Amino acid sequence: MKTNALGVAALAMGATAAVIVAALVQAAGATPAGQALGLSVSVPDQYKRLVEDAGTTCPEVTPNLLAALLQTESEFQNGRTSKAGAQGLAQFMPSTWEAEGIDGNRDGKRDVWDPEDAIPSAAKYLCKVAGDTKDVSGDKQGNMLAAYNAGPQAVVKWGGIPPYGETQDYVKSIKALASKPVAGGMATAAQIATVILTAEHEVGMPYSWGGGNANGASTGSCCSPNGSSGVNIVGFDCSGLVVYAYAQIGIKLPRTAAEQYSASEPIKREEIRPGDLVFYGSSPAGIHHVGIYVGGGYMIEAPRPGTDVRFSPITSQSDLYGFARPVPQTNKEI
Repeated sequence: MKTNALGVAALAMGATAAVIVAALVQAAGATPAGQALGLSVSVPDQYKRLVEDAGTTCPEVTPNLLAALLQTESEFQNGRTSKAGAQGLAQFMPSTWEAEGIDGNRDGKRDVWDPEDAIPSAAKYLCKVAGDTKDVSGDKQGNMLAAYNAGPQAVVKWGGIPPYGETQDYVKSIKALASKPVAGGMATAAQIATVILTAEHEVGMPYSWGGGNANGASTGSCCSPNGSSGVNIVGFDCSGLVVYAYAQIGIKLPRTAAEQYSASEPIKREEIRPGDLVFYGSSPAGIHHVGIYVGGGYMIEAPRPGTDVRFSPITSQSDLYGFARPVPQTNKEI
């Protein structure tokens, strides 16, 4: 059973379809196609998680764009007050903060000087002004940024970015910062969406020991540790599915799960994003299984002989070892 409906496949496997679809929407749409999934803007460590979380508040805002805005506004200097009276990391005017500031950390206070309030408030306000200017022609992202700086009324009045030198320079600066390539050459959001959709299209394909390559499903080999043969089965084993999905964006990965872990960048559990790989085993050399993370605690995997490619919780096997992120540098002969 193949499916072209990600939500249907997710429901069939007991997953929360809305969560997985949302993860794909975030990967494919919330970030511009050329934007990498990662921060090219230098963000102080104490603010990274806040920026990454708040940067998914709405489709018009990305973590990197939010980081670029905060860098431009305050250079991440929390005690800064502008000559005009704008305050904190996100440089809110007191009147704007009074109307738009939120209690991001739910401690009962809305404090412009508290990064846990100011950063999510900046993202929320960006989303609001994006809505306020959605009917204005021209560069939607530029209009949103201009509205943050000069107010949405000015953008509406001028039918786009106002002819104010400060605002025009502000928009150019943020967009330039946000479009810088990420150190380490991480895959773009559109590429990650391609990886996930490629794997999703194979849901229902039989498991075949040794099956699958960069061109798709194939007959496998003999034999698995329990004696199962893939010689007469067209399909994928776990690492073959990963090889195929990542080949679609030009990243060549080694054939086995253990080799794929070694060729990727290890990440912490709290850093996992759609498209990252989930590994199982007792040690790097003992890794025996891999799946592709899709969000919401689920992955797409080719589990074992006698099963099909499917959605599964990442907790479905007891020996979860770790997570890693393939990067374009692995696109070389191995």
